[in-house]
Amino acid sequence: MFKKILVGLDFGDTSDVVFQKSVTLAQSIGAELILLGVLIPAEDRNVYEGRYRAYELKELERLKSFSKRAQAVGVESEIIQVTGSPGRAICEQAKTAEVDLFMVGSQGRMGLREMLLGSVSNYVMHHADCS
Repeated sequence: MFKKILVGLDFGDTSDVVFQKSVTLAQSIGAELILLGVLIPAEDRNVYEGRYRAYELKELERLKSFSKRAQAVGVESEIIQVTGSPGRAICEQAKTAEVDLFMVGSQGRMGLREMLLGSVSNYVMHHADCS
């Protein structure tokens, strides 16, 4: 069964739903959650350093909040925050942390929109080494 579940969380509308579903699953099978936030790199850090640092801290606080909520209902959790391409970062962290399952939300892009804009969930489904 699944012992470690990696949960990719962003600022999107689906994050809370994905988090709640991951907590419910983890509770039912006694799994640990690894809550992952992936920061998109600033194009020019010198210009945006102050705003980027605020973004970084805000996301870290959000991850901590999710972790506290999980722990409050008896689910062990840890947080990881990295910078990079979200799809690649999720796959790398899943491999590094030796997780059994990953959970990410989907914005429901299909067809031409997905082809042009990409889809993190689609990328991860085709490149991750786990379910």
